[in-house]
Amino acid sequence: MGISTHILDTAIGRPATGVSVSLARLQQGQWVAVPGADSRTDSDGRCRPLLPEGTPLAAGFYLIRFDTGAYYESLQLAGLYPYVEIAFEVRNAEQHYHIPLLLTANGYTTYRGS
Repeated sequence: MGISTHILDTAIGRPATGVSVSLARLQQGQWVAVPGADSRTDSDGRCRPLLPEGTPLAAGFYLIRFDTGAYYESLQLAGLYPYVEIAFEVRNAEQHYHIPLLLTANGYTTYRGS
């Protein structure tokens, strides 16, 4: 299936657009960028899919990095977190993994979406 994400800025009540997002995979104890898995959130705050076309999802550990510092700088706000990294495990490559980020300038939360 694949990996997708979206960001909602809950402080302003709308999607976080234009946020740089990248995907890495744990290989031999180190995070290695997945080639072609760099994106920006669209006008709905979404990146779908993160894996490039033709790249199969495999079991393992993945990390999504969100450049939240640049996002808040673009809004002329001081955010506490310059970036947010969410590590998660893909146990079943036949499933889709949607990893949303709920964001404010001073906090964030995440969950497994559908």
